Amino acid sequence: MGTHHQGCADEVRALDAYIKLMRSVAVLNGNLQQALRAHNLTLSQLGVLESLMHLGPMCQKEVGSKLLLSGGNITTVVNNLEKRGLVLRLRQANDRRFVRLSLTEPGRELIESVFPEHAATITAQLGALTCEEQEQLATLCRKLGRGMAGA
Repeated sequence: MGTHHQGCADEVRALDAYIKLMRSVAVLNGNLQQALRAHNLTLSQLGVLESLMHLGPMCQKEVGSKLLLSGGNITTVVNNLEKRGLVLRLRQANDRRFVRLSLTEPGRELIESVFPEHAATITAQLGALTCEEQEQLATLCRKLGRGMAGA
């Protein structure tokens, strides 16, 4: 369903595209979250673990920035992962505000077992589009993101 707004053509087109984009993202995220429940993980927690698995140890603030999480939100996500023994926080001796995150061995084992299933779910969900359409979508999303960020 698109917009019911009766504004100018530019508004109707933009609102219609926005609604369809947000609904698609909500359905995809809902399906991904459902799959992650079996592992007692949220999408944000998986994002942190996946970032550390693929990029190695990094600053907590940098992880939050990559995942578009606020400072408070990344702290909560990392607190919960740390309580489960999945990540380790390392504070700099000379600047305790600087917190470096790394995977623990149980964290590495979990993300290495969960990520292939996660990637397969995304692949299946986006299988509604052809390969070319997936590439076009990626290009359009990047263009939209950069345009909104002013980059």
